[in-house]
Amino acid sequence: MTCDHCVMSVTEELTDLDGVSDVAVQLVPGGRSQVTVTSDRPVAAEALHGAVVEAGYEVVRS
Repeated sequence: MTCDHCVMSVTEELTDLDGVSDVAVQLVPGGRSQVTVTSDRPVAAEALHGAVVEAGYEVVRS
């Protein structure tokens, strides 16, 4: 992700998931941005991964 539009795309996809109450993105243009998801119940890792991919980005686990 390189800009606020990128952040908005990922945030929209993630907040569409059942249980997700907040998404915070630490944008690192040219690097690996970090996304933190808060939920009020468990959300499957596969669902989170799929939402990020649907937004057009890849997931790199640290």
